[in-house]
Amino acid sequence: MIYKRTKKMTTNKLLTSLMSLAIILFLSSASGCNEDATATKNVASAEITTQEIAKEEPLENASPVEKQGQKVKITTQQGDITVLLYDDTPLHRDNFIKLVKEGFYNDLLFHRVMNNFMIQGGDPNSKGAAADVRLGSGGPGYKIDAEFLDHRVHVKGALAAARQPDQVNPARQSSGSQFYIVHGKSTPKQQLLGMEASRNRGKAPEDQFHYTPEQIEAYEKMGGTPFLDGQYTVFGEVVEGLNVVDAIAGVKTKPGDRPVEDVVMSMTLID
Repeated sequence: MIYKRTKKMTTNKLLTSLMSLAIILFLSSASGCNEDATATKNVASAEITTQEIAKEEPLENASPVEKQGQKVKITTQQGDITVLLYDDTPLHRDNFIKLVKEGFYNDLLFHRVMNNFMIQGGDPNSKGAAADVRLGSGGPGYKIDAEFLDHRVHVKGALAAARQPDQVNPARQSSGSQFYIVHGKSTPKQQLLGMEASRNRGKAPEDQFHYTPEQIEAYEKMGGTPFLDGQYTVFGEVVEGLNVVDAIAGVKTKPGDRPVEDVVMSMTLID
């Protein structure tokens, strides 16, 4: 009995630390930001993860399932990343398409990079920014209403909208332009269930969130940042170029998490 109580206390302490980390890592850097900040929440669905789960059919007959929807190519010096925009988050999808068509993202930086967490970009102030300029507060001058969906969680490769912290943004509206791609790391099932319990505390049964077996498998095998689920809008996923996300996440950074050597992006719609 003593051992079990100690283990439970240790698990609760770990969950508390993870939640604190999410707030400190993502939102503290947003303090002092005006329009847009920093952060992450929600990724690829349980049914639609950033990688296809193998089908039970002969290998020679297996072929990748083509995912339907608008795709965008993000070009960097590390390589290309192709993202699929979700149709069930239409506000974010349409806004992202609009900005790509306008060339808004061309020559902007991935200005905030945290290995095993995420890579963030979309601040217009990052275009041609000097090395000592503080970035993360720029945007197009508007925000987007949140589009939270339980089947869109933060597994590796999730494309999500950054935002200002809750204390100045209680509605959790998204930045009009800043986004991040989840890098993250493997999360065991028991840890996920602990986060699920914490998230459901005090809620009626019909309002509770529960990870599906597919989501749990994706988090264990692929990794992600589940402590951000339910807090930030996930509106797409990487369908090609996860190795490029790895490369960007691994670059050398300086205080403030900006890469020492600028990681410049450009974007084009894929027909």
